[in-house]
Amino acid sequence: MKTDDLYSKALQFEFLTIEEGMHLFEEAPLSELMFVANELRKKQVPYNKVTWQIDRNVNTTNVCTANCKFCNFYRIPGHADAYITDIDTYKKKIDQTILWGGDQLLLQGGHHPKLGLQFYADLFRELKQLYPNLKLHTLGPPEIAHITKLEKSTHREVLATLKEAGMDSLPGAGAEILVDRVRRLISKGKCGSQEWLDIMHEAHKLDITTSATMMFGHVETLRERFEHLVKLREVQSRKPESAKGFLAFIPWTFQDVDTLLTRIRGVHNLTTADEYIRMIAISRIMLPNVKNIQASWLTVGKQTAQICLHGGANDFGSIMLEENVVSAAGAPHRFTYKSIQQAIREAGFEPQLRNQQYEFREMPRVIEEQVIDY
Repeated sequence: MKTDDLYSKALQFEFLTIEEGMHLFEEAPLSELMFVANELRKKQVPYNKVTWQIDRNVNTTNVCTANCKFCNFYRIPGHADAYITDIDTYKKKIDQTILWGGDQLLLQGGHHPKLGLQFYADLFRELKQLYPNLKLHTLGPPEIAHITKLEKSTHREVLATLKEAGMDSLPGAGAEILVDRVRRLISKGKCGSQEWLDIMHEAHKLDITTSATMMFGHVETLRERFEHLVKLREVQSRKPESAKGFLAFIPWTFQDVDTLLTRIRGVHNLTTADEYIRMIAISRIMLPNVKNIQASWLTVGKQTAQICLHGGANDFGSIMLEENVVSAAGAPHRFTYKSIQQAIREAGFEPQLRNQQYEFREMPRVIEEQVIDY
């Protein structure tokens, strides 16, 4: 297997096999891998801009029965700290988000045993009535699977109802590693890998834009990471021609502070900056049918994320006016609307504000300085 031949194949936007991808990951010099990924980036996103977003991650509830071994955020039903976010809290947080220049809520929560389709449809409708221009990037395949089971319905019916109620896009949450051996070890209570993929395919058929993620650096093997990537591109290749499908891919590293996975199983995140940059580059190479690759500054920090912009990534994600889940496991990094733009400029690119559809936004004329009080 010749590395140069694989570079040529990748530069023609051909699908590399798992074995070919693993060969590049393990054998190719990082500088060469970054060069190939950057060439692909320039062809797919032919401008010197790096996109970013202003939104807020608001949790619908912290009640969850999935019992993921990497999550410190959830509470079991009946716990003293359990909550369901009320409409007054949403209004306060949305009003703040708009003042801070945001146009979207990322709405996610847990597998609450009593919150079914009607709850979420009513919530989305009420939020849209109060804030017609607000975009709702909501739930994720595991939550769709949970609601479907509660309703004894179908994925398509649940997604169609939520879209009609105001869902604008579906996050790629809960993917972790799309291999059931891994999922049984770290997120046994969530849907299996095939159901996750099936839900995304149904969303694409309904013309619901989605994203995809991968959480790595825990119990998965290198081959399982590549199986994950291949499964994503196969679903993307089956989307209707008119649908955007997976508009972005975001790989991020397992955060291990005080998680059950660390305390009980002794699993630690040993991912180096070099390995993360290599993973970004190989993601661009292995996913030629996904246009946008996002560097996860939240989990790897500013400097590593900046280097990723020269190795296949074209997006810096959101400044995340609020984020509770990953932060609860130790992610310490933060950006403001000023510092994220400065970081992009320092890396040699022009910052470009966007929305969830990756359409460019003009900077709001007035953005109030954020004073987080959550």
